[in-house]
Amino acid sequence: MFVVRIPGNGGGGKGTWGKLLDTDGDTHIDRNDPNYDSGEEPYQLVGSAVCDPLDEYKRKVASIIDEYFTTGDVDLAASELRELGSFEYHPYFIKRLVSMAMDRHDKEKEMTSVLLSALYSDVISSTHIKQGFFMLLESADDLAVDILDAVEILALFIARAVVDDILPPAFVTKAKKSLSESSKGFQALQTAEKSYLSAPHHAELVERRWGGSTHITVEEVKKRISDLLREYAENGDTSEACRCIRQLGVAFFHHEVVKRALVLAMEIRASEPLILKLLKEASVEGLISSSQMVKGFSRLRESLDDLALDIPSAKSLFESLVEHAVADGWLDVSFVNSLGEGALMEAEDDEKLRRYKAEIVTIIHEYFLSDDIPELIRSLEDLGSPEYNPVFLKKLITLAMDRKNREKEMASVLLSALHIEIFSTQDIVDGFVLLLESAEDTALDILDASNELALFLARAVIDDVLAPLNLEEIGSRLPPNCNGSETVHVAQSLVAARHAGERLLRCWGGGTGWAVEDAKDKIVKLLEEYESGGVVGEACQCIRDLGMPFFNHEVVKKALVMAMEKKNDRMLDLLQECFSEGLITTNQMTKGFGRMKDGLDDLALDIPNADQKFKSYYEHAMNRGWLIPAANGDANGEADAVAMAS
Repeated sequence: MFVVRIPGNGGGGKGTWGKLLDTDGDTHIDRNDPNYDSGEEPYQLVGSAVCDPLDEYKRKVASIIDEYFTTGDVDLAASELRELGSFEYHPYFIKRLVSMAMDRHDKEKEMTSVLLSALYSDVISSTHIKQGFFMLLESADDLAVDILDAVEILALFIARAVVDDILPPAFVTKAKKSLSESSKGFQALQTAEKSYLSAPHHAELVERRWGGSTHITVEEVKKRISDLLREYAENGDTSEACRCIRQLGVAFFHHEVVKRALVLAMEIRASEPLILKLLKEASVEGLISSSQMVKGFSRLRESLDDLALDIPSAKSLFESLVEHAVADGWLDVSFVNSLGEGALMEAEDDEKLRRYKAEIVTIIHEYFLSDDIPELIRSLEDLGSPEYNPVFLKKLITLAMDRKNREKEMASVLLSALHIEIFSTQDIVDGFVLLLESAEDTALDILDASNELALFLARAVIDDVLAPLNLEEIGSRLPPNCNGSETVHVAQSLVAARHAGERLLRCWGGGTGWAVEDAKDKIVKLLEEYESGGVVGEACQCIRDLGMPFFNHEVVKKALVMAMEKKNDRMLDLLQECFSEGLITTNQMTKGFGRMKDGLDDLALDIPNADQKFKSYYEHAMNRGWLIPAANGDANGEADAVAMAS
């Protein structure tokens, strides 16, 4: 407390000028005097303790966490966290939640992982999740003082977060670069990587490490959902069905209600009007959130191929349900934008698809002859059918498997380039699913097809085209015990083996698999040399000598990073020269800025003002016409992402 003491007579102490208008005798203030001024009254200033908002936030979230550990009420915890506001402090919530659970029993640890999954995206952003876990890693040495097995427990929390898809697998690699190798945080990451995430069937191992679900099991929830939906289909009592859904107390699992309701509508056609009525009512009441509604539709879409084995018209019925839901306003129209890729790919009688297949065979054959990746990418872009990218992947690998190791190596290198340039990870995943679905047919023509497909899959993981979790996703989309599922298991074993990287990079007897890494090293070296000597012409020639114009966005990205790190804007002069000469195109410039923006959160750990610097570089680039304006952004939408930075 800050208190200002006033001497009894209001005058000054020793060495002061005394009272204002000092007079002899006592003074008296008459409140009845017509000239009375309340400002003349003696007063005392009383201060209060300064309250740090972050300390107050930490105190309140500790109370929320304690209450959650007592009640297990996920919805209540989420609601209280929303009401608390201060969203910028969410990383501290992550840190506090996990650190409190680390010193408790397995029940609380499991509850913590369940809560994190429930809060992810809807309440706490992915960026804040990553920041919170990094703060935990930074404080691991302190945690280890009080918690003997802190490294092991923190490793499990990180592995569980990766398995639950709330942390990307790349987080482990990136975080290790920012920590001292002697720190407990670094040890926790190593343990998570080697002991859990690289182990066979690691997802099941990690999910059950703390004894599974803390309350009702997932299987029990699914059974209750099925029972209440079937009961509703018989009695048609919408209010009772909504009450039962609410009573389940698993708002973060409502996507399962949506999915099972839609399946029931397909299985029992007479129940469709009732199901649509229930979902609309649940949406209007706010019982099922829009994000859970979209997630439910998305999960059903992913399983349509399997569902079609029992319900042949599943795909057309699903499309009809989507149209109805969007028209009624309880399904976000954005869902339609991603609808129907699978149907297009499977429509063999579609004239456009037939023409596309004929043209890509020619393009692939020309690539095998010329080894010209930029030309192939230009040809694909000219076709203007990005929705068929998975079909291209399937055809590329099928043709390569029927050729020699040279073409197989070229196919793997091409996949890396396509992933960097124009293919999304989902395109790659969908393409491998198409391949593995037809694995039995392929084996009729190619004797060793299963092993070669496993090598292509494993090589894609080593080349960072796919993440290890993508293999699980691919496997989950295939029927159990089929040839394709077995191929995925073989690929997972290959990736998990010791020294897998070196062996798989040379699996086709080549060495070109190092091309991307070599290019990155050369880019860094030429930029460092330019930063030291400052000869623009020589740097431009080195970029030209790389012979990888489709990879020039990496030059842009690394130049911007180096400009930040070295606090030297000379790199912008180099980019200006490259742009003026046509060495780096507008498309590559835009892509480079987009990649830079995507990595800003990680970069900010080392360069605190990275965001402000990026904005200034972006404005500089826009003023000089380097970038594609947002309104005319490319198909990947990266220009829009960059534009948002301003």
